[in-house]
Amino acid sequence: MPGRGRPRGFDRDAALRTAMRLFWARGYEGVAISDLTAEMGIGTRSLYTAFGSKERLFREAVDLYAALDDTAGYCDLPTARDTVERLLRARAAAYVDPATPPGCMIVLAATNTSQDNDAVRDFLAGIRARDRDLLTTRLAKARADGEVPTATDPDTVVAFYLSVLYGLSMHAKDGRSAAELDAVVDTAMAVWDMVVG
Repeated sequence: MPGRGRPRGFDRDAALRTAMRLFWARGYEGVAISDLTAEMGIGTRSLYTAFGSKERLFREAVDLYAALDDTAGYCDLPTARDTVERLLRARAAAYVDPATPPGCMIVLAATNTSQDNDAVRDFLAGIRARDRDLLTTRLAKARADGEVPTATDPDTVVAFYLSVLYGLSMHAKDGRSAAELDAVVDTAMAVWDMVVG
């Protein structure tokens, strides 16, 4: 029987975290294989052996990033308003954390892609759709429980607050401060009754 293959000469988890930060900071098409191998400290062959392809590496990096999120947990808060506010404030704080690249990887990593990378763009859109579905379900429950008016359209409310959320990501990428993002959240929550009414 053939012997076991040579052990991998690098920490795969650390390499994946490095790739995540690169894709987060520069976007999918802004990162070349040579950038990845240089930052991850591995050869091209090792990258392909460990991750399969640049796209598969990106998808794993996005999964790692998405695992940091707690949108589902926020949906267990007592009110839909609490859920939306906690989501906006937590994400705003994360977007300007000096220990990580600014903004949201899932919002920013594939905003402009060539046709060759439609699958990458669609992959991120699918992840954003999961947030939308969670929040829409939470708003529908709030309507059924009488927390918001029966005339409330959960899809419209969620579309509004996700637009605020995605805008916060862009503001963070542009260098806006935590205080500036918090002020946007304050305004968005101040109009809650009007949005759901």
